[in-house]
Amino acid sequence: MKKISVLTGTRAEYHLMYSILEKIVNDPQLDLDLIVTGAHLSKKHGYTVNDIKNDNFTINKKIPILDDTDELVDMDKAISKCICECSKYFKSSKPDLLLILGDRYELFGAVIPALNQHIPIAHIHGGETTEGAIDEAIRHAISKCSYLHFTCCEEYRHRVIQLGENPHRVYNVGGLGVENIMTQKLMSKTELEQNLSFSLSNYALVTFHPVTLENDTAINQVKEMLEAFLEFKDLNFIITKANADAGGNLINNIIDDYVSKYPNKFYTEFSLGMTRYLTAMKFSKMVIGNSSSGILEAPSFRVPTINIGDRQKGRIQCKSIINCIPEKEEIIKAMNKGLSQSFRNELVDLKSPYGNGTTSQQIIEIIKKHLNDGINLKKSFYDINFTIKEE
Repeated sequence: MKKISVLTGTRAEYHLMYSILEKIVNDPQLDLDLIVTGAHLSKKHGYTVNDIKNDNFTINKKIPILDDTDELVDMDKAISKCICECSKYFKSSKPDLLLILGDRYELFGAVIPALNQHIPIAHIHGGETTEGAIDEAIRHAISKCSYLHFTCCEEYRHRVIQLGENPHRVYNVGGLGVENIMTQKLMSKTELEQNLSFSLSNYALVTFHPVTLENDTAINQVKEMLEAFLEFKDLNFIITKANADAGGNLINNIIDDYVSKYPNKFYTEFSLGMTRYLTAMKFSKMVIGNSSSGILEAPSFRVPTINIGDRQKGRIQCKSIINCIPEKEEIIKAMNKGLSQSFRNELVDLKSPYGNGTTSQQIIEIIKKHLNDGINLKKSFYDINFTIKEE
């Protein structure tokens, strides 16, 4: 039996990994070693470790790394804590492989000790670009530390290969978010409305995170967005709170202030959980903010996305995405476009470019094959013949 360590630090990445965790648990050849850290263990961010417990997964290790403060230096402290604790844990648990998803700074805390202890790393969602976030550099650095790569489309696969990774270890398997949409049983709109005790006759789904490569923009940007929302008298807003990046607490405090002033217009939670979140997305008029879910998942529901600012700049986009700068009047203009029937008519035949719903099974089978065949961590750099265009 092969032991697969999986580290999760955020609600979003856990929900994407859900189907993989299920398949590892149910596979007689695999043993799940689940490590929980980051925002999952923070009461300020909803203590979403309870979501994992409620899904009946056994948690093998908890690693608290977040302080109550909200500065860039706190991300450094969190990474260092995670490195030290993962190092000690890997020494005793001796996993056969570390499986991680995405580009969060918490992941670095597991990748570095895994690399030093010769534990192969499999990375999901590499090759993507997010020019407004520190995540951009972290993602590509993790790719260079990893042995196996699972991208969500062919263009991203090419990017990982450009980093010098052998094509035989880089797989385009589609997106886990699309798989969740295709396989999870969602609620009805009435069930969700009753669950939230909030009117959903006409609403948008909102998530807004700090843009970590910008300095001190969080407060102004979220206020511009919320003030734009007040101009839409017949539209309510479900807002999921910001993640554990520097500036996230500032955003969440402002959201709480608006919810207290306009309780019939705004509803907020730290995390809706996968089923409620996807249900809310399915029935919403639009998805608004700067979360990757508006880029990767909303197109599967043919729901317009208002993508604000640069946080997701560089990702492949469907025609359902409307980009705008984080200013009130521009957000209003983008929302009016998304609400227009002419724009919505263009989305009738929209198809997501992120796979066919078999992502998790592909990942499991590929991992098992490589573990059974044997892994040589001495990677050769894969060179590509190309022409550089001088500017």
